[in-house]
Amino acid sequence: MFRQLSNQLAATAKTTEAPKAIAPTLRSDTYTAMDQAKSWIIGGMGQAGDGVSYGSVLATIQKHFPDAKMGLENMGSAENEVSVVVCGVTNMILEMSRWEGMAGGMAMRTWSDALVEVHGRLPPGSRKDGVAKGIVRGVSQNTDIGLMTKEFTAKIQIISSLKSVCSRVYGAGSANARQAEAVLSSRLI
Repeated sequence: MFRQLSNQLAATAKTTEAPKAIAPTLRSDTYTAMDQAKSWIIGGMGQAGDGVSYGSVLATIQKHFPDAKMGLENMGSAENEVSVVVCGVTNMILEMSRWEGMAGGMAMRTWSDALVEVHGRLPPGSRKDGVAKGIVRGVSQNTDIGLMTKEFTAKIQIISSLKSVCSRVYGAGSANARQAEAVLSSRLI
């Protein structure tokens, strides 16, 4: 009985092994996806919430996360579409951090600054509010924290950048920012 159990565990471990090296295009694809997402959110390549223009950025994300999908329930809503795209790019950065900790930390800082900049450039209104909710949900709730590096310094830098997105998008000290930071903190513990 013990032998059968150990054989099953060994077989499971063999089939779920992580890749042994970083994907050769992950770094360049990450920065490409950042640029595509920025342009898309602002409205340079269609517009978040139109239900179709997210295709190019999602294709870049799917090179490394083939299971990333928009889903019918997310189409046509700026908040939901932005959440999926932001989560995908953030996961790409976290995957990069697993292999190159400090490079992942710097990429996360660049990404968080880009998200805040994009949000700030949108005109006031319901679309801006939907994009803000999508950004924060994509960063704090949908991101796969298990992809993050184990290096202490890089991990602290990444966590700090993720938390700063919440407070910088909603405004430091606001109820929404505190709630988003609490959700993120609970997932990181």
